[in-house]
Amino acid sequence: MGKIKGEKKHRGLADELLNPLGGQEVKKTSRVKQTGALREDGDSGFVGDKLSSKILQQAREQQDQLEDEFGAGKKGARTGKKFLGASKREDDDESCSEEEDFQEDQFYEEIKIDKGDEAILENFMSDEPRERRTLADIIMEKINEKKTEIQSQISDAPEGPVLDEKIVSVYNCLGEILSKYRAGKLPKAFKVIPALTNWEEVLHCTQPDTWTAAAMFQATRLFASNLNVKMAQRFFNLVLYPRVRDDIAEYKRLNYHLYMALKKALFKPAAFFKGILLPLCESKSCSLREAVIIGSVLAKTSIPVLHSAAVMLKIAEMDYTGANSIFLRILLDKKYALPFRVIDALVYHFLRFQTDNRELPVLWHQAFLTFVQRYKGDIASEQKEALLELCKKHQHYQITAEVRRELIHSKSRDEEIPSEAVGVPMNFDD
Repeated sequence: MGKIKGEKKHRGLADELLNPLGGQEVKKTSRVKQTGALREDGDSGFVGDKLSSKILQQAREQQDQLEDEFGAGKKGARTGKKFLGASKREDDDESCSEEEDFQEDQFYEEIKIDKGDEAILENFMSDEPRERRTLADIIMEKINEKKTEIQSQISDAPEGPVLDEKIVSVYNCLGEILSKYRAGKLPKAFKVIPALTNWEEVLHCTQPDTWTAAAMFQATRLFASNLNVKMAQRFFNLVLYPRVRDDIAEYKRLNYHLYMALKKALFKPAAFFKGILLPLCESKSCSLREAVIIGSVLAKTSIPVLHSAAVMLKIAEMDYTGANSIFLRILLDKKYALPFRVIDALVYHFLRFQTDNRELPVLWHQAFLTFVQRYKGDIASEQKEALLELCKKHQHYQITAEVRRELIHSKSRDEEIPSEAVGVPMNFDD
């Protein structure tokens, strides 16, 4: 027989309300919750010797790797603290300078220019470069045009300021703030500028030439996201473009914040190409340093094929400079499926040098090789014969043989495709 269970005593409603536990006490559990996941020595709260030595060893190895990658000394120690999660923060000015020093070694390679190539490229540079116009020049021209228009309509009208004095004073003070800006939120008065119809005049009051590099980056973010393509193009061309060129000319490198501003501007590719890249190529005074730095922005950013095809077509039709070859090679390395019109324009771009007796730089041969490697199957047979003749005219002891091999061992686009490649339907009746 099974075990007879004890009968439970029936309790009334009053007993339940007065004594819900029925006289029984709640037992305390002996379970202790552990707060640390790495505790080994019982309740001591400390990490064991073996585990602590492993942690210190991993930290030293990470710091050594950071010092090897970003440079030893104070700079490597600071970056090591940054990556290992140091809790102390320094002042804004010092942290910004550290970030610039840390990033300047990463976003583009160090440029080494051969004296022979530099002498060859000087033959293709213009002796009379185009005049550069800044935002101040455009604003003064507009003010003078407005004054002459008003004076012609109303001869007795007194000359007065274009903007209200209060607005001018507010944005002059805002310009002083932007000349010392390092980090943080922008003033609300500055965020309103893209919505104004006369935003160019208001922006001129802030004196963009005196902005810090960090302020230029924040302004580029604001204007690139709030202006349409045409207005963004004017901002890039009148404010960002001269600032980038002046910074490279003065310091022989580009500030990290200005480099990030170029990357942010490339989110509107049409405005970037029309406002920065094409004016740089048309100026005929673009140095190799400028071309390499701006070209690295193109190489690290995804660009739609239509915008890249249009800018390659424009560059192919321009007069040759060394910067053109750098930009063409970078865009060709993206391996787009280009239209035949763009490919034909690039072929004729290289064939123009058949009658040029000047010695061509290595950059031209590199761009020629990249074009042949990427689009050798899209070139017509007549164009291939002309390019082979061009190889006899301009030769490089290492590159020309590779170009010739790529052209000879490739099929042309006008050759008939064999039926096996097309896929002839098989007769299953046999």
